[in-house]
Amino acid sequence: MKAHKALIVGLMMTCAAPAIAEDWTGAYAGFSFGYTDADGTNGSSGNDTSFGPHVGYDRDFGSFVLGGELEYNRLSLNLGDGEGSLDSMTRLKLRGGYDFGPALGYVVIGAARVESSVESDTAAVYGIGVAYPIGEHFVISGEALRQEFNDVTRSEGGLDSNVFNLRTTFRF
Repeated sequence: MKAHKALIVGLMMTCAAPAIAEDWTGAYAGFSFGYTDADGTNGSSGNDTSFGPHVGYDRDFGSFVLGGELEYNRLSLNLGDGEGSLDSMTRLKLRGGYDFGPALGYVVIGAARVESSVESDTAAVYGIGVAYPIGEHFVISGEALRQEFNDVTRSEGGLDSNVFNLRTTFRF
C-alpha cells in the first residue's frame, strides 16, 4: 500500500512540475517551403509553392522572446488574365513570442517587398507562428503571414497575399 501511495505522489509531482523552458537566445539560419495565395482586383489571383532561406537572431528574456529575421521566398505565381506574375518576396520581420516550455508561439510584424513582372512594392507584413525544437540545434516551425501590396498588377490594382510556410532551422 505504501508503495502505491509513493508511486501516486511521485506521478502527481511529475505532472505538476513546470515544463523546462527552452533557451531561444542565439543566431539561426534555415530554409522554408510553403504555399502562397494572392488575390487582387480585375480577376488577378493565383497560388503557388514558395521556398527560400531565412536568417535571424532571437533573445530570450525568460518567458518572452524577441528577435529579428530576414527571409527570402522564391515563387513563380501567375496572376492570370495578363496581370503579370509574382517572382519573389523578401521580408524583414520582428518576432515577439511566449516561451511555452517545449515550444515558442510568436507574432510577426515587419516589412515585405514583392518583385513582380510588372512592378515592385513594399507593404507591411504581419502573422503568427509556432516553433518547436528537435534536439539541441534544430527547430521546426510553421508560419502564417499576410501582406497587402498596391499597384503590382498590369491594371495597377492592389494584391493581398497569404503565405503559409513550414520551416526547418539550425540554431548556432
